[in-house]
Amino acid sequence: MAVEPPVGILLAAGRGKRFDPSGECDKLLALLPSGIPVAVAAAMNLCAALPRVIAVVRPDVDILATLLRNAGCEVVVCPQADEGMGTVLACAIQHSADAAAWVVALADMPFIAAETYASVVDALAANNLVAPEFSGQRGHPVGFGRQHLTHLLSLQGDSGARGLFAAGTPHLFATTDRGVIRDIDTASDL
Repeated sequence: MAVEPPVGILLAAGRGKRFDPSGECDKLLALLPSGIPVAVAAAMNLCAALPRVIAVVRPDVDILATLLRNAGCEVVVCPQADEGMGTVLACAIQHSADAAAWVVALADMPFIAAETYASVVDALAANNLVAPEFSGQRGHPVGFGRQHLTHLLSLQGDSGARGLFAAGTPHLFATTDRGVIRDIDTASDL
């Protein structure tokens, strides 16, 4: 099997309960001041930096899936999305197991510049675990080299890949992009 270039992964399967505890409003579809939905803005920036982007969604979010597909993403539905971020990330990795590396982004972080995603890709050429850092705070997206394939495929539940960062020595690079630490948790964050 030939190894493909790095793949972008957009995690868009959360429910955003802090944004709207009633569950009536999907924060990923909430409009930014630009008029673009949160998840679409994140997808557009990620797609500008990588030739292949997989967006993982939960079942029954047809509008979100269509918008992400129209933004340039390959959409994958994770039937077990409610189990947590680890399960969702493993689902994405399974659909891109032939990648040389992965740049993992969160759909509720629409302010990350395309250039920052490109910097993560560049850093992955010499490192197998990378992330940007803004004013001393590690941010997103995170990058994983192919060496982490087995671990990423084994993720379950809500633990995500934090364990890799805790156990490893990530390469952190400084950025002036405040978007790497800015997510949408509440309506006031828009």
